[in-house]
Amino acid sequence: MNAPTNVLQPPWDELSRQREGATFGIWVFLASELLFFGSLLLLYTAYRVANPDAFIAAGRETDLWYGTVNTAVLMTSSLTMAVAAQAAEADMRRLTIWCLGATMALGLMFLAFKGFEYAEDIEKSLVPGTTFALKEPAAQIFFALYWIMTAIHAIHLSIGLGLVGRLAIFGALRHVQLRENPQVEVTALYWHLVDVIWIILYPLIYLMGRS
Repeated sequence: MNAPTNVLQPPWDELSRQREGATFGIWVFLASELLFFGSLLLLYTAYRVANPDAFIAAGRETDLWYGTVNTAVLMTSSLTMAVAAQAAEADMRRLTIWCLGATMALGLMFLAFKGFEYAEDIEKSLVPGTTFALKEPAAQIFFALYWIMTAIHAIHLSIGLGLVGRLAIFGALRHVQLRENPQVEVTALYWHLVDVIWIILYPLIYLMGRS
């Protein structure tokens, strides 16, 4: 069967080769992102070992409710993204569009909750600086890493929302064919990376000192 013209792109002359190239490319990119986050996690671990009491005290100040709800939201979005990818392969356009839309809605919900959490953190003076609320000096390191890692994660999530939204809009308008389209698989893999990173961050940030 010939590949649809709006799926096969230059310089590829075969859809299978294009999908292999796209998949290889996204996995290389994901590996580089894991190395980036890995350096932050290594830094977190080093300071956590050096300052266990301060990190435990700081971890107890994070909002467990927001962290847990957002974890459930992202896990659900991972499910809807997986269903969208499978539906696209089965040429179920309507289900694909609905699941992409649900993924976007859940992603936006995550960012909204994160915004409320950030506002609460600012109100509680949990931003490192001269007005920081906790007495332990190393607690500021914990919250510095908290702000850095969660902000970078939010940026990646926002990029993912753009990718998912583009697929949903172009698919709904039939500007692109979703079946056998490498963009669907690439977007799904990127979205799952965002979810996996959050699963790692959740216990480090919100369960610290609560076990």
